[in-house]
Amino acid sequence: MKKRALMLLVFSMAIKTLMAQDSLNVHLDDSLMTESRDTVLLKSYAARFDPRKALLYAAILPGLGQIYNKKYWKLPLVYGGFIALGYAINFYQTGYTKYKVELFYNLENGYTENNQSRPGDYYTTGNYRKIVDQYKRQRDFMMILMGGMYLLQIVDAHVDAHLKEFDLNPNLQLSIQPTVEQNSLIGRQSGISLMLRF
Repeated sequence: MKKRALMLLVFSMAIKTLMAQDSLNVHLDDSLMTESRDTVLLKSYAARFDPRKALLYAAILPGLGQIYNKKYWKLPLVYGGFIALGYAINFYQTGYTKYKVELFYNLENGYTENNQSRPGDYYTTGNYRKIVDQYKRQRDFMMILMGGMYLLQIVDAHVDAHLKEFDLNPNLQLSIQPTVEQNSLIGRQSGISLMLRF
């Protein structure tokens, strides 16, 4: 019982302290007060990059959010992905229309059996149906990937603008070092290790 009362007392004091700090905190909008009562505005590096603007720009025109964040090296990735997916969509759409015409020709001319093919043609009507379905499925999948690529570049621009305010430790180091490990069961092993120093 005494433990519970003590825990309740400590908890209530912690809440009162937090409430008192919240009432004393005044939002200064990144300003600094000096002794002469002048206000000096502190412009941070992160304030120049608004995540909402980056998201809006990337939604309007793919790649514009990356330009806003000054990550120009991402533009070839964004447009290369869109060009590759556009090429794949065009390839599957062309095959879909080509083989659909062949399938309709077989159906209109009476080659309706799955094992029947017209003279000089390698594919049967059943084969044409499978090919048409496969091209259509692949084309639709590439369209879904195109939409995913669009959303991914929007999320990338938004997150990148948020990470502008993330402060990195200048002493943070990542290095690759050779390692040799002696194990009593396996014996000596050598390899490469990643060393992360904070």
